Amino acid sequence: MAEKQIGVVSNYFEHVGVVSIKLTAGLKKGDKIKIIGGEIDFEQPVKSMQINRKDIEKAKKGDEVGIKVKEKVRKGYKVFKI
Repeated sequence: MAEKQIGVVSNYFEHVGVVSIKLTAGLKKGDKIKIIGGEIDFEQPVKSMQINRKDIEKAKKGDEVGIKVKEKVRKGYKVFKI
């Protein structure tokens, strides 16, 4: 399956290692994402996801979700589902 862009990084909270992603397509726990921008290019599974500090199983287009990430990212980086 080809990679599909599903959102853009809208914020990054370095002290907790959490990225905020504005979704342009749905996403659920267990999906694998790829974040690309600058010199960053990494993949990871979505182990947990939150909206307004509440755990959720899935999110839809237009939602803004928080996901813990393993690398430092910046606003504007692209997020893909793979």
